[in-house]
Amino acid sequence: MEGEPITDFADFADFTERPGHADDSARPYGHRRSEPPPPLVGRDALLAALEARLAANGSAVLTGPSGIGKTALMETVGATAAARGELVLRAAGAETERWIPYAVLADLLDQIPPSRLAGLPEPHRSALHGILLRDRRAATAPGEATAVCQLAWRELLGRCATTDTVLVLIDDAQWLDTATVEAVRYAGRRLTGRGVRVVVAGRWPDATPGGSGPGPGSAGPGGAPPWSPTPTAVQLAVPPLAPHVLAELFEQYGLPARVATKLHADSGGNPYLALALGGAFTDRIPRHWRPAPLPQRVHALISERLDTLPAETRETLLMAAFATRPTVSLLLRAGRADAAHDIRLAAAAGLLVTEGGDLRFTPPAVGTVLAEYADPAHRAEVHTALATVVPDAAGRVRHRALAQAGPDAEVARSLVTAAEAASRQGSHRMAAELYLLAADRTPCELDAQRLEWLVAAAEAGASASLPELVHRAADAVLAADSPRSQRVRVRIALIDLSGQGLGEMDEILAAALLDAEGDPALMALVRLRLAWAALVDGQPERSARESERALAHARTVGDTATEAMALGNRAMTSRIMGHTDYDTHLEQALRLPQPPLRGWLHMAPRFFASRFAVFDDRLEDARKSLLRMLAMVERGSGEEVVHVLRGLSEVSVRMGRCQEALDFADRAVRIAEEASLSPGPGWYNAAVAELAGGSLARATGYAEHGLRASEQERDAIFRCRHLHVLGVARLRTGDLRGAVAMLRRIQQLDRSQGLRSPQVLRWHGDLASGLAALGEPDQAQEVVRAARAALGRGADGGAVTGQLDRAEAAVRVAHGEPEAALGLLRGAAKRFTSLGQPLETGHCLLEQARIERRRRRHSAARAAVDEALALFTRCGARPWAEQAGRSLDAVDAGGGTGRGGAETGAGGNGRVLQTPSPLTDSEERIAVLVGEGATNQEVATRMFLSVKTIEASLTRIYRKLGVRSRTQLSSWLRGAPGAPGGPGGPPAKS
Repeated sequence: MEGEPITDFADFADFTERPGHADDSARPYGHRRSEPPPPLVGRDALLAALEARLAANGSAVLTGPSGIGKTALMETVGATAAARGELVLRAAGAETERWIPYAVLADLLDQIPPSRLAGLPEPHRSALHGILLRDRRAATAPGEATAVCQLAWRELLGRCATTDTVLVLIDDAQWLDTATVEAVRYAGRRLTGRGVRVVVAGRWPDATPGGSGPGPGSAGPGGAPPWSPTPTAVQLAVPPLAPHVLAELFEQYGLPARVATKLHADSGGNPYLALALGGAFTDRIPRHWRPAPLPQRVHALISERLDTLPAETRETLLMAAFATRPTVSLLLRAGRADAAHDIRLAAAAGLLVTEGGDLRFTPPAVGTVLAEYADPAHRAEVHTALATVVPDAAGRVRHRALAQAGPDAEVARSLVTAAEAASRQGSHRMAAELYLLAADRTPCELDAQRLEWLVAAAEAGASASLPELVHRAADAVLAADSPRSQRVRVRIALIDLSGQGLGEMDEILAAALLDAEGDPALMALVRLRLAWAALVDGQPERSARESERALAHARTVGDTATEAMALGNRAMTSRIMGHTDYDTHLEQALRLPQPPLRGWLHMAPRFFASRFAVFDDRLEDARKSLLRMLAMVERGSGEEVVHVLRGLSEVSVRMGRCQEALDFADRAVRIAEEASLSPGPGWYNAAVAELAGGSLARATGYAEHGLRASEQERDAIFRCRHLHVLGVARLRTGDLRGAVAMLRRIQQLDRSQGLRSPQVLRWHGDLASGLAALGEPDQAQEVVRAARAALGRGADGGAVTGQLDRAEAAVRVAHGEPEAALGLLRGAAKRFTSLGQPLETGHCLLEQARIERRRRRHSAARAAVDEALALFTRCGARPWAEQAGRSLDAVDAGGGTGRGGAETGAGGNGRVLQTPSPLTDSEERIAVLVGEGATNQEVATRMFLSVKTIEASLTRIYRKLGVRSRTQLSSWLRGAPGAPGGPGGPPAKS
C-alpha cells in the first residue's frame, strides 16, 4: 500500500506532551488566553470528570507516564477556564530547576498583576518580592521566613479570589521544588471552597534523581503523590488512548487504520509516542505491510528516557529485552531481586506496559536501544543467565545460541530441531525466530540449507504475524540465487501477512503465479490465495472458480492440506451464494486428513464447520468446537487465534453471554493490534458485543472506524458487517432514516456480489422493521417476502425466521392488525427461546409491550417489559436493559398499574419472594436490593436502569405494600413469604 506524503506530526506531538515546558511556564495565563488549543480526542470522560471536580470547587491530581497527554488536558482545562473569565495561573516544574527554592512559585507570581502584590501588607509583600527577585536569603531562610512566604501566597490567592475565580495549573510536578510544594499545599488546604482550585499533573511513581526533593519514596497519605495540592484532591490517572481513537487522530495525516492500530500497540496508547512513531510515515507509507524504520527522533527519545533510570533498572530491562516472553517472575528467577520496582519505574517513564504478568516494551525498539548500551561480552552473559531460567526447551536453545558468536553448523542444527518442535506445538513466533537464527548461524558452504531455513522462518513468521521478520527473510531469499519453489513460498508468506488486505497484494500474487507456472504443487498454493483474495473483494463466483483450480492442482500432487482448505472455501462460497451443495463440499473436506497446525486453523474445514453451525443456530455445537480450537492455538499469536476468539464472541452474543462476548472480542482486538493484523474483523465483533452488553455509543464508534478500515483494505466482507452494526445501532437510538440508509447499502452490495443467504449476515429483518417504522409497510413486506424465498420452501430458517416474523409483526401493526402482530411476536419469542437466544426473545417482548401500550393495555405491556428486563439483567445486556427501562418509564407514564401475582422475583443475591406478591418481577428485585441496604444509585447500576426509574418504582412499591420508608420496606420483606427471615424463606442475616 502506498500513500501520499504525510504532514509533519511534530506540532501535534509537541502539544500532546512537552517535556520541560520552559516556554509554557512563562505563558501569561493570568492575562487571558486568546488562541484555542488543538482539539482533544478520546478524553471526553476524563475531561468531564475534571471539569465536574473544578465546578465543585475541588482540586485534582493528574498522573500518568511521560507523553500520555497530561499537558493536553491542562491546556484544554486552562483555555476553557480562561474563556469563562477565570484567572488562570500556569507553571511547570523543570528538572534542572528543582533544587532552586520557590522556582515554580515565582513563575506563578509573575502572572499576577503587580497591583495585587502592591496591595499586600508587610512583611507579605517583601517576602513575595524576594521570591520574584530570586532573593536566596529570603527564599532559603528557615522558620519564620518560610512561614511568611506561605502566608503571603495564601493571602495573595485569597485576595484574587474575591474578584475572580482562580485556577492554578502546575505541570511536571515530579520536578517541583520542595518550597513550592509546601506553599501550594498550605494555600490549597485553606482556600478550598473559596474560589481557588488547583490542578497538578506529574509522573507518579517517578525515578527522580537522588536528593532532598520530592521523590517516589515520599508518598503522601494513602500513597498519594507528594506534590498533591490538598488532602482531598481527587487523583485521576490519565489512561492510554483506545486504538480506534488513535486511528481517528491519524486519519487527518492520511494513515490507514491498520497502520494506526500498529502504532497504538507499539506506543501502548501513549499519544506523544504514537505521533513520534508516526513520523516514520512522513514521506510515504511502505507497501505490502513492510515495517517502517524507527525515526531518529524516537531513538533519541528512548535514549533520553533510559538515561533517567538507575543503572540497575536498565540492567533489569536489558534482561527483559532479551527474553522472548519477559515476566517479573522470570526476571526474579534470573537474579533481578528488585525487578518489580524496576518495572514500575520503567512504566512511569513510558518505556513499557504490563499486561497481566507479561511485559511489553513501548515501543518494541526499546529492546534494540537497550542492547546498544551493552558490549558483546555483556550481552552473552545475559543470554547465558537467561538460558538457565527460561521454562521452555526452545527458549534455552535460543539463548545458548545467542550467547555464542559466528556460524556453527551444529548450533544451527539444534536450532532447527527446536524450531520444528515449536512449530508442532503451535508456537509459530518461537519457530520463526529459531529458523531465522539457524540461517544466521549456518556456515556459508551450506548455503542451500541457509536458504531453506530462511524460507521456513518466513512461513512461520507469517503464521505468527511478524512483518519485520518475514520481510527480512523474504528479502534475503529473493536477493539470492534461489530456486523457484523457494521464491514462491516466501512470496506466499508475504501474501499471508496481508490478512483482509489481500486487495493490495496484486503485484506479489502476479509474481508468485509466474514463478509457480508449470508446477501444480506451487500453483495449488497460489490459486488458493487468489480464491481468498476474490472472496474478500466481494467476488464469490470468481472465488469459487479459483477454489476449483486450486483443488485440481492439489489433487494432482496429493496435497491433502491444500485440498481440504480449497474445499472449505468452496463450501463457504456456495453457502453465501445460497447454493445447496455446500454440505457436499464441507463433508468432502472433513473426510480428508486435517491440515497441520501451521497458523491456518481459521481456513481449515473444522473451522468452516463451526461457522456453519453458527449460521444454522446450533450454538452449543459451535461453542464446544471453538473452545476446543482455542485450546489448540493457545500458544499462537496470529490470525487463527483472532478468528477463533471472534467466533466465540459472536456465539456468546447469540447465547446471551454478554460479558463473555466482550472479553473474547477484547482479546481478539488486542492480539490483532499487537500482530499488525487488519483491525476491521476484530472491531466488528467488538461492536456486536457492545451492542449486546456494553454501550451503543462504543458499538457505533467501533463500527464507524471498522467501516473505514475495511474500505481502506477493499474488504467487502467486513464492510457489509460494519454497515449492519451501524444500521442496528441507529434503529435502537431512533434514527430510522439513517438506519434504513445503512441497511439499504448492504442490500445493494449483496445484490451486486450475488449473495443470497439470509442466514449469514442477518440484516433483512432489521431493514424491514425500519421500513415499517418509517411508514413503508409495503416495502418492508417485500424485504420479508424475498428473504423467506431465499430461505427456501419448507426450510425452518432457525432464528432468521423468528427475525422475519418480528419484522412482519411491524408490518401487521402498520396495517392495523395488532392481534396478528402479537401472534407473530409470541411465536418468534417461543422460537428464540427454544434456540437459546435470550436477547432475541427479550427483543420480541419489548415489541409486544410497545403494541400493548399503544392499545392502552398497560398491565399486559408491563408484564412483557418486566419479563424482558429480567432476561436482559440475567444476561448482563446493559443496552437492552436500559432500553427496557425506558419502556418501563413509558408504561408508567401511560398509567400502568403493575402486575400482581408475580411468580418469582430474584433480588441482588438471588433471593426470591414466593407468591402471592403484589409486585412485578422487576419491582421485587428492586425491593430486595433496597431491603439489603443498597442505595438508589447502586440499584440502578446493578439493574442497568436510571435512578429516575428506580425512584418511580420505589414509589409504586411503597404504595402497593402500604409502607412509607426503607425501614418499613425491610420489615415487610422480613415477614413476606420467601423473604429472608420470613415464612418459607432463608434465615435472616445476624
